[in-house]
Amino acid sequence: MTRTPPQAASIDLRRIETNGIRANVAIAGSGPAVVLLHGFPHTWRLWSEIIGPLSAHYRVIAPDLRGFGASTRAPDGYDAATLAADIAGILDALGEPTAAVVAIDAGTPVAILLALLHPGRVRRMVVMEALLGTLPGAEDFLAAGPPWWFGFHSVPGLAETVLLGHEARYIEWFLTTGTRGRGVRADIHAAFIDAYTGADALRCAFSYYRALPTSAQQIAHAVAVDRLTAPTLAIGAHPVGDALERQLRPISDNLVGQVIPDCGHIIPLDRPHELLDLVLPFLAADTR
Repeated sequence: MTRTPPQAASIDLRRIETNGIRANVAIAGSGPAVVLLHGFPHTWRLWSEIIGPLSAHYRVIAPDLRGFGASTRAPDGYDAATLAADIAGILDALGEPTAAVVAIDAGTPVAILLALLHPGRVRRMVVMEALLGTLPGAEDFLAAGPPWWFGFHSVPGLAETVLLGHEARYIEWFLTTGTRGRGVRADIHAAFIDAYTGADALRCAFSYYRALPTSAQQIAHAVAVDRLTAPTLAIGAHPVGDALERQLRPISDNLVGQVIPDCGHIIPLDRPHELLDLVLPFLAADTR
């Protein structure tokens, strides 16, 4: 299947100092701020299909997360709380006191902790295709154990050594599997592979997995003392389905769950139109 680019948004790429790093941030449009948080193996270009429609109504802020893309390849700080502080610093630098947050995969725990630790900053939240540490609700999904790559990525120094020189084949597997075989646009495909080529790029990517136990503790501590008060939309696809919604249900005051049928893990590239059909009305309710 050939994917063609949507009408391009006018995107301003900025380098923003935040929390000891310099973040590469794509900015488009004007209006209420909407922050987009990608996962693995992505960069801000994960959102290429939806930045245009969103920027017609909002100021879209799409950073490369710490260590990814053109952001600083920091030696540490890949736990969700530090990453949430990175995002808060970006909002400060851009003069945005609040934002709606849309997140997927590794960006989802970051969004959740941003909302829990800085509740006045998150107006609304859309979270997709991720699990939240050890919170109950994902037992069915994890019945056979976590996905195989979690363990592979978690061993310090292993994956980046084994994969060096084979990055393209490895990333291709995630892009193909994450779209149920449909693939992604050639330009985005090339950008993702470039972003994850080299030992240091791989080391940063796998640092997210190595920080998962710390992130899980941070989430558990946060939900023990606070609830998610921001209206939240949890969107699932294949393979996570409604597991994230089930984890969020006991800790959320205002939660809606949706599962997009025949959709791979990389929702913003596999089913962007269906995603926009859910996200745009949800965000618009913020201004009613």
